[in-house]
Amino acid sequence: MESGGAPRPAPSGAGHVRRLGRRLVTVGPHRGAHRVAVRAGISVLVPLLLLVSVGRPEWTPYAAFGAFTSLYGRAHPRADRTGMQVIAGLALVVSVTLGVAVSLAPGSRWLVVPVGALLAAWGSLTSDAYAWHPPGPLFLVFGLAVCAIVPAEPVDLIIAPAIAAASAGFSLLVGHVGVLREPGSWVRPSLPRPRFRDALDPVGSRAHLLRYVVALSAAGALATGLGWEHPYWAMVAAVVVLAGPDLASRLVRGLQRMVGTLLGIGIAAAVLARSPQQGVWAVVVIAALQVLAELFVGRNYALALLFVTPLALMMGQLVAPSPVGPLLGDRLLETVVGSLVAMAVLLLVPDRLPRRRTVSSAQ
Repeated sequence: MESGGAPRPAPSGAGHVRRLGRRLVTVGPHRGAHRVAVRAGISVLVPLLLLVSVGRPEWTPYAAFGAFTSLYGRAHPRADRTGMQVIAGLALVVSVTLGVAVSLAPGSRWLVVPVGALLAAWGSLTSDAYAWHPPGPLFLVFGLAVCAIVPAEPVDLIIAPAIAAASAGFSLLVGHVGVLREPGSWVRPSLPRPRFRDALDPVGSRAHLLRYVVALSAAGALATGLGWEHPYWAMVAAVVVLAGPDLASRLVRGLQRMVGTLLGIGIAAAVLARSPQQGVWAVVVIAALQVLAELFVGRNYALALLFVTPLALMMGQLVAPSPVGPLLGDRLLETVVGSLVAMAVLLLVPDRLPRRRTVSSAQ
């Protein structure tokens, strides 16, 4: 999940191919990933356990996306991390609320496509303006799309943001547990200042926002038009491919998404066959998969998908169980389609958009 900002020049020819191959299999350094993984696991585990315990598994998506606040600022000092998480958490709450609103609207299955495409562009720009890490609009689009397909009632327009905000707040508290051990280490959180003008300055930045709109609209419309059960998976795959600092990173992301999902399907089949898919123990498995995913997501995305794939499917089963066989097939098919659509858009939409020619008054 790399930056959605302006691209950097990439090598061409054989050197370009070699670079893609190396980046596909390279595993980055650990860099304290265990701390981020534990924070993420606890942030997901506690609110989901609470909701399942009170008999409200249908509310777990709202809590899960609020808990993803814990994923931001993994390598930042605590004060900067907290400021970043506050802004990202607010954005996640907005995406969840928007998803519920779409769910309540007529034609929600189609409406989520243009709304998700526009949210992706806005999220990419906001991510660059606030220098989020992980960068890009992935979790915003994911939260919108999932909440848009979950059946909702008007009262959920109040319940969903409240649960998401509470879950985001809990993840902020989890990130400050270290202060209990060292009270003197607490410092006032530093809220980042947005730099939207700077985010739009680099060559290719405006074109990249257009890529989000085109790719997500195409992937979502194709999956929805073909009647696939989870069309948002194609949209999420497209977001992943587009989120990168340069063309090489984005193409590597696309290959990693497809290869990692293919391998992850096998692990998901084993997990879904042996694990309870609802109840307390299902939540425990989800939290464990979240920990494992965070151990690798910053090191090699394909490896992380070995755990992200069963994680996403388990979260869906917790809310609305589906037959496992078709579920696995849909995940793979829609991921491949979304990735290929985004890769095609990357190659078709140039960094420098043609300027509209104006006719002077003297002519």
